[in-house]
Amino acid sequence: MKTKIPATEIPAGRPVVLTGERQRLAEQHLLKSDRVMAKLVRTHGNCKIGSRAFRPFHALTTAIISQQLSVKAADTIAARVALHAPRPFEPAAILAVAPESLRAAGLSGAKARYIHGLAQRVEDGSLNFPKIRKLHDEAAIAALTEVPGIGRWTAEMFLIFTLKRPDILSLGDAGLWRAVRLLYGEAADMQVVAERWRPYRSVACWYLWRSLDND
Repeated sequence: MKTKIPATEIPAGRPVVLTGERQRLAEQHLLKSDRVMAKLVRTHGNCKIGSRAFRPFHALTTAIISQQLSVKAADTIAARVALHAPRPFEPAAILAVAPESLRAAGLSGAKARYIHGLAQRVEDGSLNFPKIRKLHDEAAIAALTEVPGIGRWTAEMFLIFTLKRPDILSLGDAGLWRAVRLLYGEAADMQVVAERWRPYRSVACWYLWRSLDND
């Protein structure tokens, strides 16, 4: 008989991912631990983090493209880049595109260098996604932020949406702070409020972002 995992328990020893039963347990925990979060879960339904495909290079490339841009502007530039290197983006295809073509697609010179540098690191093995998958959260963030163009926020988004880690709280995300203050009051401190969401803060973040969709 399969042993049921308690909703608030994360096993030690290896990184845990949000798939199947674990994601439903996260929703149950949020329903019970926080009235505001419970309303969001009922309004927005099941969290979709676990359904994302594992495309690590594509995820980091699109994250770099999106930095400091609106969603619309980022989507437009990504579509232009895709005319040269089809989506989902792959390292070899990106390396085959001249930096001048990336800049012509709308990327800054710095972003073009970052994306080429990322592709080169993946190709030569100095950035190894299977190894990063095995690292615990802070070690994975440290490995990712060694890559030019990848800061802590980008690494945290990668851990949430690509590695599907259950308990990431992105304190540098302005949208999350905005959602917390709209839902919990202007004086709310996200780090304090988030204690009730542990060990599923990633899932809580997903619901906070969804709360802004219709704001």
